[in-house]
Amino acid sequence: MALDRTERQTLIQQYADGPARLRAALATVPPEAMQWRPKPGEWSAHEIVCHCADSETNSYIRIRFLVAEPSPTLMGYDQDNWARVFDSHPLPLEPALATVEAVRASTAALIRRLPDDAWGKTGTHSESGAYSADDWLRIYADHLEGHAQQIEANVAAWRAAKR
Repeated sequence: MALDRTERQTLIQQYADGPARLRAALATVPPEAMQWRPKPGEWSAHEIVCHCADSETNSYIRIRFLVAEPSPTLMGYDQDNWARVFDSHPLPLEPALATVEAVRASTAALIRRLPDDAWGKTGTHSESGAYSADDWLRIYADHLEGHAQQIEANVAAWRAAKR
């Protein structure tokens, strides 16, 4: 279902605000909890931020393909496999966070300028099928908020485990 202009503007603002929300959540993580995992197979705050950098770079190209290319195919990826393969704990956190911020700033400027008809452009996502620019916005507007909440939940679980 297509978004109306008001809904779209609200989601664009949420999208643009995402990096600040992620950074604020990250600021609540004690250094000794940064690489702590709530359970086996769940991500640490550090891994969450590295995932966000991977996801944002994928989202950056997806919206551009959707708007500029006729009927593009957008490739999915296995985020858990990427986390295993790239083993992000030894990687520095700040460049990943800077990537999230830079990619979001660039894309926010782009999507604020898109004409209404661009939002109806569609492609095919390799995992979920038909995929429009509006679908992209719905997903990515909330993506960093969801991970900020995940980081906050990790901190709460870490504090509870310390008791």
